[in-house]
Amino acid sequence: MSTLPSEVGPAVSAVDGERLIAPEAPEPPSRRRRFVRAGGFTPYALLTPALIALVVITGWPLVQLLIMSFQEFGRAQVFGAPPEFIGLDNYLEVLGDSEFWQVLGRSVVFAAVCVVITMVLGVLVALLLKRLGVVLRTLVSIGLLLAWAMPPLSATIVWGWIFDTNYGVLNYILANWFGLEQFVGHAWLINPLSFFFVATIIIVWGAIPFVAFTVYAGLTQVPDEVMEAAQLDGAGGAKRFFLVVVPYIKSILIIVTILQVIWDLRVFTQIYSLQSIGGLAEQTNTLGVYIYRVSLGSGDFGVGGAISVIVVLLLVAISILYVRRSVREEAL
Repeated sequence: MSTLPSEVGPAVSAVDGERLIAPEAPEPPSRRRRFVRAGGFTPYALLTPALIALVVITGWPLVQLLIMSFQEFGRAQVFGAPPEFIGLDNYLEVLGDSEFWQVLGRSVVFAAVCVVITMVLGVLVALLLKRLGVVLRTLVSIGLLLAWAMPPLSATIVWGWIFDTNYGVLNYILANWFGLEQFVGHAWLINPLSFFFVATIIIVWGAIPFVAFTVYAGLTQVPDEVMEAAQLDGAGGAKRFFLVVVPYIKSILIIVTILQVIWDLRVFTQIYSLQSIGGLAEQTNTLGVYIYRVSLGSGDFGVGGAISVIVVLLLVAISILYVRRSVREEAL
């Protein structure tokens, strides 16, 4: 087997008498220079005030919550009695409670359904905005902004009136316009399945504008030349979307999906309000409402803190997944 010489001489050039020499390999950047980006420490200095505010506003309550989760903290401690550290007893009680696992599974399934429906409808609305003219796009955008600006409690009250048992608009339309007599006085919130059907409509209705506007902003960055070239090559609308558009807006879709998962896992206002209107709390609790009822309802703040820490860890795991995916996308 022949081996290449360790030193290669100058190569012959097409010009008579000229010899080509390869440039020397650049020196690898030092470890210190590798971590210092353009601009020096100015970006870090600009981020410092925001980081301090984030630590004070969010970090300190999380520390208190973590400490409370290891204590026996009830109503007596609220009124001044010293708390007692009990180690992992609160966590063992939570993890050994079958109701917690039911609520967790219910919350995960509910969040998954809401996220899928929200993302599909939000992307479709964004594609619609891309194809509409200026006037119609403005009207649709105003409607989306009005839905987005409505507070969750107000939206839940309005939708609760639509699904009201005796005076609901939906029951009236189904019974009088379509002749469906079984919907006269139909209670939508008593059955857990129909309860979450109503809750899904409310949550998706309020979340679509954010997804639509964010994805629409990404669609405006897709070059028209690339879309025209794909169309000339014979790609249909579905192929152009999945093979051309999605790679351009993939990072946006990942960010929006992760945010929707986090928001829908900790949803509180809509579920609690619907329960107050007529839902059965025991069969419709999600994580946010369950923590509230355990902490303030039963007065067991230690167990409520343990549940909250578990939820925080779950959300942190989802956030880490998002960060890893984003870093991987940037590396490619």
